[in-house]
Parts: sequence; C-alpha cells; structure tokens
Amino acid sequence: MIVVTGATGNTGRPLVRALMSAGAKVTATSRNITAADVPEGVRHRQADLADSASLRPVLDGADALFLQNGGASAHTLDVGAILDAAKAGGVGRVVLLSSLGVVTRPESASHGVLGLSFEEAVRDSGLAWTILRPGNFDSNTYAWAASVRAERTVAAPFADVGLPAVDPGDIAEVAAAALLEDGHDGRFYELTGPAPVTPREQAEAIGAALGEPIRFVEQSPDQARERMSAFMPADVVETTLAILGSPTPAERRVGPDVEKVLGRAPRAYADWARANVAAFR
Repeated sequence: MIVVTGATGNTGRPLVRALMSAGAKVTATSRNITAADVPEGVRHRQADLADSASLRPVLDGADALFLQNGGASAHTLDVGAILDAAKAGGVGRVVLLSSLGVVTRPESASHGVLGLSFEEAVRDSGLAWTILRPGNFDSNTYAWAASVRAERTVAAPFADVGLPAVDPGDIAEVAAAALLEDGHDGRFYELTGPAPVTPREQAEAIGAALGEPIRFVEQSPDQARERMSAFMPADVVETTLAILGSPTPAERRVGPDVEKVLGRAPRAYADWARANVAAFR
C-alpha cells in the first residue's frame, strides 16, 4: 500500500492516477478529501499533515509514503512526527516533494531553511528515501484563471524573464517511479520543464489553447507584492519575487532528471496549457 499525502493537489492527483494505472494499491489522503476526488477503487482517508496523530491510522499497514511539503502551510508541520508515524505503520520508503529552492535560495526561511530541515529529517529517518526538487510549476498559472475567464487578460510581473517551469504530471510520474521501482533510493532529482518559458509566452500559450488572444499586462514588483501578500507569508512573497525577477543560473537551468527517470523529454508549458485549458474557459 502506498499512501499519497496532498492527494487533491496538483501533483497528488496525477500521482494517484499513475500509481493506480501501474496496479498499485493506494490510499489517498488530504484534509478534505472525498470519494469524488479519487478514481474508483482508490481508498481515501481524511487526515491533516499538521496533525501527525490523524495520520497514524492512515499509515497503518502501508509500505511507502509520498510526502508533500505542506506548501504555504509547511511551517505548521512536524516532519519528524510524521516520519515516526510512518515507521510505526510499517512504511519502509518515503518520497519527499521538496523544492529546488533548498539549494538555490538557502538563505530563505521558507524555501531554504525550512525545506532543508524537511530533507534532513527524511534522510535521517532510517527509511529508504528519494527527494524531488522541482522548480517553478506550470500549475502556478492557475492564479490567472479568473482574469482569463472574465477578461481574457493576464497580469504578472517580469514579463520576459524565463524559467523552465515543470508540469506537475511529470513530477507525479517521477514520484511514481521512485515509489514503485528499484534504483531511486538516496537520489535527489531536480525537476524542470524542457526550456525556459516567460510569463508573456505562457499567456500566449493559454491563448493558443483557447483559440483566442490573451492580453498581457506587466505588473510592477510592488503591484505583484501587494497581490501575493493576500495569500502568502511575507518571506515566501519576497523569495518568490526574487526567483521570478532575478533567477540564479541554477534556477534557469534545464535539468536532465525528468528524462533520466522517465526516458522521455519533459512536457512543455504549451502541452500543459492544452491539457488544462478547461480551467481558463
């Protein structure tokens, strides 16, 4: 049995499908999961990563765990307690969804310091482990969906700064390989898309998928900061703006690990936009 945390998220959903397609037994868990959130035949259980006690019955009898990093709620997690619950339940392998920011922004409290503490807890757990370090996600552009639907407009900063954003489906397939196959223990995988793509180019790709032009409005950093501060902690806002506006060479680099693990090139942003165009209609 493989337990997938964050199973209703952008990576968790395709991971559950990938594991099911491979014939694995899966338990999907998140705070508010329902039967409608999972494919038929998938066991689902409500549990909160911030409450390790709620995970104990979910993990009982499991063989492996996909542990997502908590996103904006990461600071509420006690990863050591989660891993203790996993070991008590019989888990022998854990795949951690971490972040490239652990190595590119080590000074950041959220991306670097906290992320590294999660990785160290996993590495010191005594479990077999694999750590995934994706950069920018294609699905971050869901933040534009409301304005695209209402006005066919995208507003974003740093219009012409490109990052090799990664499809969460590719992250999920790499995670599935690490959970199901031998040869991934003790590995760090840096996961990116096939080429840098700018916000302006992403808006154009959404327009192409819709068959309608999208107007792009470049925000100032201060305008973006004000918008992001409504749903992100201040440290996360500042680090995110730094990555988007002044990416390091490592953040611009196209990584080889998606292709190395999956035997194919990572999907382009335009592929993601076509597959998820319904969100922007």
